[in-house]
Amino acid sequence: MDWPHSYFSLCWILWAASKLRDIEAAEGKYAQKLFNDLFEDYSNALRPVEDTDKVLNVTLQITLSQIKDMDERNQILTAYLWIRQIWYDAYLKWDRDQYDGLDTIRIPSDLVWRPDIVLYNKADDESSEPVNTNVVLRYDGLITWDSPAITKSSCVVDVSYFPFDDQQCNLTFGSWTYNGNQVDIFNALESGDLSDFIEDVEWEIHGMPAVKNVITYGCCSEPYPDITFTLILKRKSSFYIVNLLIPCVLISFLAPLSFYLPAASGEKVSLGVTVLLAMTVFQLMVAEIMPPSENVPLIGKYYIATMALITASTALTIMVMNIHFCGAEAKPVPQWARIVILKYMSKILFVYDVGESCTSPRHSKDSHQKDYAETHRKGLKNRDNNIVRKKEINRLLNNDLGAQGENPKEADSYCARYLTLTRNIEYIAKCLKDHRTNNAKGIEWKKVAKVIDRFFMWIFFIMVFAMSILIIAKA
Repeated sequence: MDWPHSYFSLCWILWAASKLRDIEAAEGKYAQKLFNDLFEDYSNALRPVEDTDKVLNVTLQITLSQIKDMDERNQILTAYLWIRQIWYDAYLKWDRDQYDGLDTIRIPSDLVWRPDIVLYNKADDESSEPVNTNVVLRYDGLITWDSPAITKSSCVVDVSYFPFDDQQCNLTFGSWTYNGNQVDIFNALESGDLSDFIEDVEWEIHGMPAVKNVITYGCCSEPYPDITFTLILKRKSSFYIVNLLIPCVLISFLAPLSFYLPAASGEKVSLGVTVLLAMTVFQLMVAEIMPPSENVPLIGKYYIATMALITASTALTIMVMNIHFCGAEAKPVPQWARIVILKYMSKILFVYDVGESCTSPRHSKDSHQKDYAETHRKGLKNRDNNIVRKKEINRLLNNDLGAQGENPKEADSYCARYLTLTRNIEYIAKCLKDHRTNNAKGIEWKKVAKVIDRFFMWIFFIMVFAMSILIIAKA
């Protein structure tokens, strides 16, 4: 180890540190002297211009650091800003050579005159006093004041396309008491500074342009300038798509399935009512977020339309169930319904007979219809058939009795028994035919209800699908 070299380095560091302390001490001494000289006769109550008719120019720069909250219901934007104001003070100048080259000092802001620039569209009940941070004072009288602020400003929120909406919120800054002939405002940049913006989880920033406006109010003839920063926001919709939109779409597709559910299960109306209650819950969730305005959000319109479809499907389900449970007392199926619904629509919608599935072999297409038609056709021949049967029975009885060789009294007794048995058999056969006729009538009404169910199911599926595509297209 080189001891002479290390000793020399240590001595040099100690000498530099002592010199630095001397410089800081000298600087502190001159800064104190400068402060005493500047503020000996200074007053921060009056506008710091040598000529009262001269305009004091203030340069304003806004840096957006963070969006803390966007309250759509109360229409309030809460933002964290850095506000920089720059102006010249004619009474705070000095010669650098007289103060050992000291060109800037930092002093509390409440010691100097400050422009009363406030946020015009402020929506906070608390006092709007600025933060008492230090100002940077330069030898030529230039004052730079940087102060942080958490602002709550009113913002007109348009939720027509929620959750795919864009919002524009204005931040208008201007002097509260000075007119444009006394204090004029200029924007340092053409837009707000977004270089230090912290990304927000809900909103994307697409710009913050700045525009200077000069307004003349009815009470006064002097102009009043202000600078308006327009914050352009776009909502990140993924959260609302996952939690509000997709569940609604999935639930809405359950409504047409109530037509596919068999009527004998007794759950068709219950399914429609359950889906309607689920949609009502989502509608209330959206209503709690949105402001009570005339503009109904896009997702709210989708909910209302879906709820209307579910209500209509439930009402139609009740009507179809009444058709399904038409019994023997009902009138026969009209001829036009038999042709339009049972003949054509059942083929188009692939509706099979009641109790028959699409995988089981199908019997004759119109077996029940043919049975019903044949019953009516054969009914016309009942008289002739009865006469023929009576003759045949009498012939058989005569042959039977003749073969047995019984006397006439016994023959009459046997004949009476056979006639009674024949009448009972004919009565049973007639009851069976009537039962088959009524059963065929009920089966026809059930098939009519099944065809109507299938028709409405596809109609509602198409409507729900079209509504879903429409809301995505508008987004």
